[in-house]
Amino acid sequence: MPFWRCFYHIVWSTRQRAPAITAQNEPVVFGAIQAKSHEMGCQVLAVNGVEDHIHVAVAIPPNLAVAEWVRNVKGASSHQVNTQMPDEAGPFRWQGGYSVLTFGARNQHFVVEYIQNQKQHHAGGTLEPYLEHLQGEE
Repeated sequence: MPFWRCFYHIVWSTRQRAPAITAQNEPVVFGAIQAKSHEMGCQVLAVNGVEDHIHVAVAIPPNLAVAEWVRNVKGASSHQVNTQMPDEAGPFRWQGGYSVLTFGARNQHFVVEYIQNQKQHHAGGTLEPYLEHLQGEE
């Protein structure tokens, strides 16, 4: 395959923005995203979120559509939570849509750091609105 560097910042929310990402299931969600991405030949640079949405910085090869990656990691992560944690209050589900932004290698550090500090940004009100935009929201 030729040389490539295709970086994406992808954001999606839980079904109906329910506070479904908990301290207990977060490692399962993040682990499933990492594992499925690796299986698909993608490199997760950062993954984090708060109780109702998630941010992922990922390098996706040009032979894989972003929509296909999203569909697979959302499916794998919700399946893992529902399988490993069946006693949670109802099934874990994601919203249908997502938002995607591209970024270059020069901005990689900024995007990765922003994602790694999601909880602090939300708690402290230091959000970057264009990085928090979710599909379906104005």
